[in-house]
Amino acid sequence: MVTPFTIAIPVERLASIRAKVAAYDWSAVPDAGNWQSGVGLADLKRLVDHWLTRYDWRVQERKLNLLPHFTTEVAGQRLHFIHAQGNGSRPPVLLLHGWPGSFIEFEALIAPLVADGHDVVVPSLPGYAFSGPPASPIGPRRTADLMHSLMVELFGKSRYLVQGGDWGAAIGAWMAHGYPDAVAALHLNMVLIQAEDVAPNSPDEHAWAAGRAEQRKEEAGYAQEQGTRPQTLGVALADSPVGVAAWILEKFGAWPDLWQAFDEDLLLTNIMLYLVESSFVTSTWMYRGRVLEGSGSFPAGARVTTPTGVAAFPDPVFSPPPRSLAQKTYNIVHWTQMPAGGHFAALEQPELLLADMRRFFADIAVAAGVR
Repeated sequence: MVTPFTIAIPVERLASIRAKVAAYDWSAVPDAGNWQSGVGLADLKRLVDHWLTRYDWRVQERKLNLLPHFTTEVAGQRLHFIHAQGNGSRPPVLLLHGWPGSFIEFEALIAPLVADGHDVVVPSLPGYAFSGPPASPIGPRRTADLMHSLMVELFGKSRYLVQGGDWGAAIGAWMAHGYPDAVAALHLNMVLIQAEDVAPNSPDEHAWAAGRAEQRKEEAGYAQEQGTRPQTLGVALADSPVGVAAWILEKFGAWPDLWQAFDEDLLLTNIMLYLVESSFVTSTWMYRGRVLEGSGSFPAGARVTTPTGVAAFPDPVFSPPPRSLAQKTYNIVHWTQMPAGGHFAALEQPELLLADMRRFFADIAVAAGVR
C-alpha cells in the first residue's frame, strides 16, 4: 500500500551524528598528498567545518519535505520514492540514481518534467536513505524487478520511460532488457551494461577500452572493496560520520570539479541521507549483489530492443564508450556528446540533461506510441 511519508529525523540521532563529527581525531590522519592517494584532507576539513558551524539539517529537511514523498512495500522490500504528478498527457518517467548519490540528484528535473505532462517517480534504491535494507545484498537485475513492480503498482499496465546514470543506468538497462513491453524508452547518461560477448574491434573502440582499463587501475578500488568485502567496510565506517563523509567525498572530488560543481550544503545533505537512518552500509551492498547475481553483463547475444538515448557526458572516470560499441547491445536512436558535466550529470548540468531528455522523449514518442 502506498503511504505518504514525511522526513522527520529524531533530534537524538542528529545530536549523536554531530557529537561524533566534533570528536573526530584529526591528529590520527597524516596527509598522504592532497588528492593523490585518496580524499583531500583540506577539502574534507573544509566540509566538516561547514558541517559544525553553518550546516542546518532541519532547513534541508524542510526543503526536502516540499517534495511529495511516499513509501510502499514491493516483494517484501520497503521502498521510498517521490511521486510528482503531471497531467497525464505524457508517459510516466522513472529517474534512477546511483552510488554515492541519492534521490536529491533529480530535484531540479522534477518540476520541469511535471510541467511537460509526465508523472515523475524518483525512488531511493533498496538499502539507501528511507527505503530500508534488503534482506541480503541484491544487484541491479533484482533491483530492476523491484523498480518495475513499483511502476506497475503506481501505473498498472501503462508504459513508462526510464532515465539513469551510475547504478541507475545498470538498473534501467536491466529493466529494458527484462520488460521491453513496459519500458517505452531508455535514456542513459552512462553505459554500464553490455552483452558479455561484445568486444572492441575498431581503433576508436580499442582506444577507449585501453583508456578505461587504465582508469580502473586508479579509480576502481572502492568498487572492488564494496563488491567483495562490504561487511568489513561497513564495520569500519558504520560508527564514523567523518569516515563516511570522506568515503563519499572522494567520489565527488575525483569525478567532477568539486567546489565549482557543488556547494557544501548539497554535499552534506547527500551525506546525511546515508547517515540519518544508518544506510551507508547497505548502500554498498549493490556492488556485492552484482557479483552474487552475475549481473555485470547481459548474456551473450543479448540485445536491448527498447529505443535508447545516450547523453555522453565527459566523465573523467567512467568515460563514455564510442557509440559504435554501445549500439552492439542497445537500440541507440539518439546520442549526444555533451559539452560539459561529468559523473553526477543531474546535479552538475541539470539544464543540459533535461534538454537532452526532452529532445529524446519527443523524438521517440510518436514512433513508440506513448504520447
